[in-house]
Amino acid sequence: MPLATAPRLLAVVALATALSACSARYQTPVALGGDDDDAVCQSRGYVVGSQEYVACRKDRDVQRNAATARADRRQRDLGEYMLNHPERP
Repeated sequence: MPLATAPRLLAVVALATALSACSARYQTPVALGGDDDDAVCQSRGYVVGSQEYVACRKDRDVQRNAATARADRRQRDLGEYMLNHPERP
């Protein structure tokens, strides 16, 4: 490997690592497994457009929003703890 390509390769690896760490913070938590709400609700036997199907989709939205709120609250609490206790690493 020529000497000129080694620093470029190292820079690309460092950039990819940094970008992947940033994107992982804002991923939506999965509520009760499975990402596809449509598939989950249909697998329970609900017909698309029925009242049961709509209720299933709303319930999954509520669960996802609650999981996101919990994750955000935990992150905020950790930040506040770290600010209030600088002596502990």
